Amino acid sequence: MGKLDGKFALITGGNSGIGLATARLFVDEGAKVAITGRNEETLRAAAESLGSAAFAIRADVTEAAERERMFSHVKERFGALDILFANAGRSAATPLGSTEIAAFEQQVQLNFISVFFTVQGALPLLRDGAAIVLISSLTSKIGFPGTSAYAGSKAAVRVMAQCLAAELSPRAIRVNVVTPGYTRTPLWEATRTPQQIATVNQRLPFVVPLERWGEAEEVARAVLFLASSDSSYVQGAEIVIDGGTSNLPAGTRAFRG
Repeated sequence: MGKLDGKFALITGGNSGIGLATARLFVDEGAKVAITGRNEETLRAAAESLGSAAFAIRADVTEAAERERMFSHVKERFGALDILFANAGRSAATPLGSTEIAAFEQQVQLNFISVFFTVQGALPLLRDGAAIVLISSLTSKIGFPGTSAYAGSKAAVRVMAQCLAAELSPRAIRVNVVTPGYTRTPLWEATRTPQQIATVNQRLPFVVPLERWGEAEEVARAVLFLASSDSSYVQGAEIVIDGGTSNLPAGTRAFRG
């Protein structure tokens, strides 16, 4: 028996990286899964790789009409939801002194505002006792230069999760957060230059106590825990999956002499 037998799940941004790894794990554990994304090609490939237990919906979650259409498809296919993993997001540099308002607002819209309205849109479909998992980021904890919009929006997600958890507790709907650190994903590599990637690879063993990249599957296992009955008494909590980066600066190679 799987941990999610008979459950219906929606994963936004499920066409790549952490979202796809989570969708694959959910399917393996018995769930029926809807995945969304904006890239038609990667979305179709992801759905094919997941098999008949999954279906794909092309949707931009920052657009109200597309969110409405997304939930209409989910209702038609599943009728209800047991799990929502609001995973869609993207990082982009917003350095002080050279950032346009539109670029800053775009980050906040995708990583924070659309998350709230995705949860709100899912409410009529969520059964009592359902699980909601939101995703934050290590950048929201360590003051990384040039990431004010992304880090700020991801910090806001953590606080919002607590507010939503308090609001939804009467329905026994649990709301929790995963916060990944340096995680190897196709999107991360696609949005950096080869020089930037090389720099991070060189620096990473000195700033991560476990001295390696995290894998999308490792984050997915934390999402599975929060989505399943294994975490039935976990509410408004955060699981940090960063190899110790945010909590153990003195455990890095730089401090070992």
